[in-house]
Amino acid sequence: MSPEWRGVTLGNILTLQRGMDLPVQDRKGGTVPIVASTGVVGYHDHAPVKGPGVVIGRSGSIGGGQYVDCDFWPLNTTLWVKDFQGNDRRFCYYLLRSIDFSGMNAGSGVPTLNRNHLHPMPMLRPPLAEQQAISQFLGSLDDRITLLRETNATLEAIAQAMFKSWFVDFDPVRAKQEGRAPEGMDETTAALFPDGFEESELGLVPMEWRVGVLGDIAQTTRQQMQVSDLHADLHYVGLEHIPRKSLSLTAWGNAEGLESAKAAFSEGDILFGKLRPYFHKVVVAPFAGVCSTDILVCQPRTTEYFGVAAMHLFSETLIDYANRLSNGAKMPRVSWKDLAAYPICIPPAKIAAKLNESIRPLIARMTVNTHQAQTLATLRDTLLPRLISGQLRLPEAETMLS
Repeated sequence: MSPEWRGVTLGNILTLQRGMDLPVQDRKGGTVPIVASTGVVGYHDHAPVKGPGVVIGRSGSIGGGQYVDCDFWPLNTTLWVKDFQGNDRRFCYYLLRSIDFSGMNAGSGVPTLNRNHLHPMPMLRPPLAEQQAISQFLGSLDDRITLLRETNATLEAIAQAMFKSWFVDFDPVRAKQEGRAPEGMDETTAALFPDGFEESELGLVPMEWRVGVLGDIAQTTRQQMQVSDLHADLHYVGLEHIPRKSLSLTAWGNAEGLESAKAAFSEGDILFGKLRPYFHKVVVAPFAGVCSTDILVCQPRTTEYFGVAAMHLFSETLIDYANRLSNGAKMPRVSWKDLAAYPICIPPAKIAAKLNESIRPLIARMTVNTHQAQTLATLRDTLLPRLISGQLRLPEAETMLS
């Protein structure tokens, strides 16, 4: 280790400050993000902290860390860096991410982090130039992860737009009714759509399509794995791993140490978070594994209806429907029985299969990107504490990355 790395305390590198109270009713409107321990929870018209800044969770989601590029409001569930004391801001972000905060919580009710307990922690501080080099290296990994996830969001939006056009707005049918060729569609696919509508209990629907319910085309699997069958090589997905409003997973764990039976799923199954459905946690599984029993494992009844089932389960209208039917004041859950009764217009199998032809390649690309992002995240998390502590130097880390 270079002699330029100095032994100091965390308080010699940065100064932490507790976040600020803000009533729930004031967390709407404006453009300033309100940052809580779990991320952005709303917007305000006043920014008490100038960005870029760094926050860590004070309670609930302890530790971790968020780098905020813009001005923001740090909520009282966080500690935010009030003074970087001339150090590189992104280096400070990675420094806080490298700290294991377990065992540092104060309070017997809701565990919280006390900044006065954190400031005396012994640390090593590299020179500013090396701080900047370390943060640039780790930041490049984060940028690549972000790009992969943004690409997935774009692919997901394409799939959603196609589903909405074909099966919600019925654009190909409307075009043919008006004597136009459906846009962005080959003649073979266009020929499958009718050229008119008929009345139904759902309103106007394409001729020869039938009105039914989600349960007509989708089902749940109830296969479980017992505790004795769970092991470290088995992927585990909890509700905490599923991002909101994203068809792609961003994290997962392993099944080692789980103390109760879990639901089994296969690659390509649709995982639907039934607890607090308004969180909109629905993903297509990129691998086989087990998941929390608060997640419904869904499949199409026949392969042709995979895309239609997945897009319905992911739609805002179904999420709103699920939220209205969820039971429980503190822990509302929706049942598959209620979801299965969701009314839909069911296209012929040949048209449903055409949607699959378009979106399955998109989902395959999303799966590859998900695995690449996880590989980069694992590498980043492996290198981060060693770089921050000086145990690993940048040339060695760059060699490992290449």
